[in-house]
Amino acid sequence: MRPLFTVHAGEFLVGQHIEGFKGKNVWVPTKDTGVDLLVTNSANTKTVTLQVKFSRDFLPVMKYDPSILKNFRSCTWFSLDRNKLARSIANFLVFVLPGFDKHTCDYVIIKPSELKKRLDTLHSNSMRYHTYVWVTKHSKGLAHSGHFKTRSAKDCRRHFRE
Repeated sequence: MRPLFTVHAGEFLVGQHIEGFKGKNVWVPTKDTGVDLLVTNSANTKTVTLQVKFSRDFLPVMKYDPSILKNFRSCTWFSLDRNKLARSIANFLVFVLPGFDKHTCDYVIIKPSELKKRLDTLHSNSMRYHTYVWVTKHSKGLAHSGHFKTRSAKDCRRHFRE
């Protein structure tokens, strides 16, 4: 028998995380419209729509010096279509950043329009954005306080050598 619908791993992790907050309900749409999860308050009178992006952790297969890799919780890669990002109907994109070695899970939550604006400053002519997200062990507080940096690949290489 074919399933009516499936929930991918990223959607499951985000839904499970949100259900840990008191007074939040998580709903799964039955049709793919660009919204993966619908979150409501306990009275179901206020809603937020989420599109979830999930990637594996590439740290275990990277060939960098272990003295550099030990500073990171995870490294993920996402390929985003510029036009789909511009047309996104979701209120927020949620990037799920799993940490393979330490069984961690971090999230980047951002409005699609804000992400497109930041990526356009780096790649103004690209139709596809190749986005690498590194989570450091030492800067966890930055992600929770709302800071999010976009850097070019050249800036990242320079930053990680320092």
